[in-house]
Amino acid sequence: MTTAVDAGRIRDVEVAALAWISAHRGDFVLDDDAFTVEGAVDLTWKPLGELAQTCVSVGRRTPPSDPLHACVRGLLAFAWRQTGQGELFLRLQRLEPFATYPLEVYSVFAGAGYRHAGYEAAAATVARTRGWRLTEQEPTRRLGLLNAERRSGIHRPEPAEQALGRTWLGGLPEPWAFERTAGYALTHVVFHLTDWGRTAEGVPDDLAAYLSQWLPPWLDTCLDAGMWDLCCELLIVAASLPSPPDTAMLQDAWTRLAHAQLDSGAIPLNAPDTADGPDEGFVHCYHSTLMAAFAAALSVDHLTRGSEARAQDPQNRYGGQGVPG
Repeated sequence: MTTAVDAGRIRDVEVAALAWISAHRGDFVLDDDAFTVEGAVDLTWKPLGELAQTCVSVGRRTPPSDPLHACVRGLLAFAWRQTGQGELFLRLQRLEPFATYPLEVYSVFAGAGYRHAGYEAAAATVARTRGWRLTEQEPTRRLGLLNAERRSGIHRPEPAEQALGRTWLGGLPEPWAFERTAGYALTHVVFHLTDWGRTAEGVPDDLAAYLSQWLPPWLDTCLDAGMWDLCCELLIVAASLPSPPDTAMLQDAWTRLAHAQLDSGAIPLNAPDTADGPDEGFVHCYHSTLMAAFAAALSVDHLTRGSEARAQDPQNRYGGQGVPG
């Protein structure tokens, strides 16, 4: 099987995944639970933010002439409208001044050129307080918050290296210590260091070498276990490192992910553990399907364009910070 065929297979997974996401855009709509302190953030703002981030990242790796570029641009505009063009972040600010998730979600839009000056001013005011600076967080989350601040125009003298050194990945742990929780932690460290696949320049050399060596066996283990969501995140990491991912590894992984993809285009979080088949509900499929589209866009870009083209424009060859316009 040639590289071109491999890219075509991956592209098919991406097309089907984005078709499912487009068909389910109504499930990303914010409801009243999104504006209560007791609301289920993981079922409201989190899916919307992840939809936006996937669209931004896919758009960066997809030329404007590609129909998928128009697809993700439309979904991103839809997600921005859900926030009232940013106005609803001010409402969240009043409800929970020291909550970090509004800024984390807003920063996705800000990085793509969608901005709300009033919210940014309010967020910057809170970010100057001791209460914000001293909020206790896991190191990986802290690294993500620092990236969110930067994307939103907030600059504080807190080095990212300090947070990185306290993460699981930053400590270069024994490779046999890898398990599901560590896997999700390491993928998000790389997401934050690379600004969600935008540039590999933020990955230190020792981390890049460590990941290049150990990602293949970790990915193989997750594929054997049917952990499709984590597999997709690991493929994003592989395609975000300075050196291109191994083609044979991509072929094996995407062959198995294509087999796991449902006829609807969705990819379940995990392989079913009962004879009843996979759960095709939105909550059980949306994140892994988003991650599949994200991983596919990066993988296809590596296979079809090559490392030389990426080196010529490591920031964003299609212009600007994101996909609007």
